[in-house]
Amino acid sequence: MLTALTRSPGPELARCELTHLPRQPIDHETAVAQHRAYQAVLRGEGVRVIELPADPAFPDGVFVEDTAVVLDEVAVLTAPAPPSRRGERTAVEAALAPFRPVVRLPEGAFLEGGDVLRVGRTLFVGQSGRTGEAGVRALGEIVRQFGYSVVPVRVTGCLHLKSAACAVDGETVLLNRGWVDVGPFAGFRLVDVPAAEPFGANLLRLPGAMVVSSAFPETANLIRRLGHRVVPVDVSELHKAESGVTCMSLVFAGRVT
Repeated sequence: MLTALTRSPGPELARCELTHLPRQPIDHETAVAQHRAYQAVLRGEGVRVIELPADPAFPDGVFVEDTAVVLDEVAVLTAPAPPSRRGERTAVEAALAPFRPVVRLPEGAFLEGGDVLRVGRTLFVGQSGRTGEAGVRALGEIVRQFGYSVVPVRVTGCLHLKSAACAVDGETVLLNRGWVDVGPFAGFRLVDVPAAEPFGANLLRLPGAMVVSSAFPETANLIRRLGHRVVPVDVSELHKAESGVTCMSLVFAGRVT
């Protein structure tokens, strides 16, 4: 059974970190309602949802994906670049400890989970404004002992690698090649997002379904044509905080004892 660790949007969400988007007003009540609908989609797909309470000290706390990389054998607590985000990890670490051994990246080895795309035993890691070379190296040193390889990917024009590229299956990557170096994905079938939906590449892959933002209907139709069932979810208010559908959960299987 899959488990998804989530965290409710806090009242300070409008003060979130922004890099590539202009700041807009964010309605907290709408964001909370959309987050609940997102959780309902996960439950509808058979995923057990754990929710951490909102913490007003962390405007970006809802975006739990950035705080950890959860593999089958271990959970790696990341080192977010913005100082405002580093305190988020305490609650996430406590929540993950019953499921995985937890290790931390060293301070200063900046890396966020939104930059880590797992395909089988390979971790493609975006080198972005949030993840640096030291973070990529440190993650590689930790996961190598478990049989994973790390492949750096240059990212420009968007926040994280998974803003620009996500795996549809083990052989296919949906991407916006204007924001990501496609070289590391040699050997994969590369499918371009519709030009009108540059943020459409971010999707949450679950067994038997692809969760896609309802803001990207052309992308949803493209994924259907690839033979996959699509589950749309409205997270438009959360998009204002530079998020996608992967950002709001850490999804992992089973329990390591």
